[in-house]
Amino acid sequence: MSSAQIEIQLIACLAAIACAIPGTFLVLRKMAMISDAISHSILPGIVIGFFITQDLNSPLLILLAAVTGIITVILVEYIQKTGLVKEDTAIGLVFPALFSIGVIMIAKNANDVHLDVDAVLLGELAFAPFDRFMVSDLDLGPKSLWVIGSILIVTIGLLFAFFKELKVCTFDAGLAASLGFSPAIIHYGLMSISSVTTVGAFDAVGAILVVALMIAPAATAYLLTNDLKRMLIYAIIFGVFSAISGYWVAHWLDASISGSITTMLGLIFLLVYLFAPQRGIIAVLYREKQQRTEVSLLTFLLHLKNHNEKEERHVNHLNEHINWQKVRSKTVLELALKNNMILIENNIVSLTEKGNDFTSQAIDYIITNEDAKIEHMKEDFFLFRG
Repeated sequence: MSSAQIEIQLIACLAAIACAIPGTFLVLRKMAMISDAISHSILPGIVIGFFITQDLNSPLLILLAAVTGIITVILVEYIQKTGLVKEDTAIGLVFPALFSIGVIMIAKNANDVHLDVDAVLLGELAFAPFDRFMVSDLDLGPKSLWVIGSILIVTIGLLFAFFKELKVCTFDAGLAASLGFSPAIIHYGLMSISSVTTVGAFDAVGAILVVALMIAPAATAYLLTNDLKRMLIYAIIFGVFSAISGYWVAHWLDASISGSITTMLGLIFLLVYLFAPQRGIIAVLYREKQQRTEVSLLTFLLHLKNHNEKEERHVNHLNEHINWQKVRSKTVLELALKNNMILIENNIVSLTEKGNDFTSQAIDYIITNEDAKIEHMKEDFFLFRG
């Protein structure tokens, strides 16, 4: 493996980590698409910075791009707060306008500048190792590595310094304000970090991969845990794994590195979306099926509790009077027998003491909606888990 290959993977991994941290909080705050808005609307800031300095490598470009990102957030929130349009509509109005302003500024004042679609939208990590950071004659590595590495160090430092404030403001802004935190300062601080991270990664990986690295790992982690620290760790792991595996997929297919990394992010999300233990689509479908069966079980037990007549408690009654299909009837009977809730003698069904208690507690819960009454039943029955 050549040094260029190592540098490309290292840049991709650092970008993944740097994007995953603010991305986790954006996902939790339901502001995922604001990263897409920022990644496009920073163009006017970059253009203005270039016109001032005439240097594409000037730190002023990053600063002005970050300011443009914050302006984007402010405009989106202002339009949203009018109540006339929703947040997604506000985003759709603001970032195309700002992006178009940047394109017009380039077209009017820098006609000889070529906007490469691959570089701007897809990014090209393969070229990152060729833009070196030189001090005198000393080669210190790719510039992108230093830029993203510096942003990552600052991001991690701020995360450790303000983790408690970020956590409280993300989940309960009202509580944060009552505790003396300023939700507005934390919010715009997060937006600033998101903007700076987007700008830092933009040059190396492009807008599409920046959005993917911000949102996909965090969204995948969200399906696996309710713990914020674990979510951050999972998001970082998914991002780094996608960066490395995506690079080698691109190497194998001779395709775009950024495109391959984004594809890997999508595949990992799809797998977790399908197979996550609690929130995966398969687990949700299974839980819904079990809940339907358990609702039928409760209906059957209530019927037994309210009828003493033998003909009303006959096994065939499920088919003849409750109008269930044979498969459903058999499933309900088997579930009741498995949990020792009924006895069957000469095809006559009777409630056991456990079945009678279960039915009474279920009725109490339905009437009062107090979780304490059925807390001990939650582990065995999906019906009561909400």
